[in-house]
Amino acid sequence: MKIFLIGYMGSGKSHTGKELAKLLNLQFIDLDQLIETEENKTISEIFETKSEKYFRILEKYYLETTHKIKDAVIACGGGTPCFYENMSWMNENGMTIYLRTQPTVLVERLLPEIEKRPLLKGKSEKQLIDYISDKLEDRSEWYEQAQIIYHQVSQHEEIAPKLKEHLDKLQEV
Repeated sequence: MKIFLIGYMGSGKSHTGKELAKLLNLQFIDLDQLIETEENKTISEIFETKSEKYFRILEKYYLETTHKIKDAVIACGGGTPCFYENMSWMNENGMTIYLRTQPTVLVERLLPEIEKRPLLKGKSEKQLIDYISDKLEDRSEWYEQAQIIYHQVSQHEEIAPKLKEHLDKLQEV
């Protein structure tokens, strides 16, 4: 079983992915960490020294290297599904789960680390909520193609056990 977790930055893909992988006894891969390790640069450094376009090409390349991995939970970057037919590729090569999160929850989670996020740097709280709302609307076309859409109802919700339960039910069918 290969599961791709998608959603906007701050939606909990890495946190949930680690927990879900443990519950399902699968390997966990964080696509952004994989890129940083392989490129020996942070995502911010890649954005600053190369460009977002260059990063998106790297992202596609490393995403597609996961084709040889059979059993894993893969936390994708927030923009991964939106470029180069990545969403179609993920749907063809595994199960996709969109962690849908309200903009206010995302702002609350992202504010403390805003300077580490290249696309958010320098924005006020008001600018941040407007930016995130716009991005979610722009990206919904791709995010909504996920095979499972999980609506988070609160900031501190434990998602992984609920996803495991849902996946177990799907396997029974």
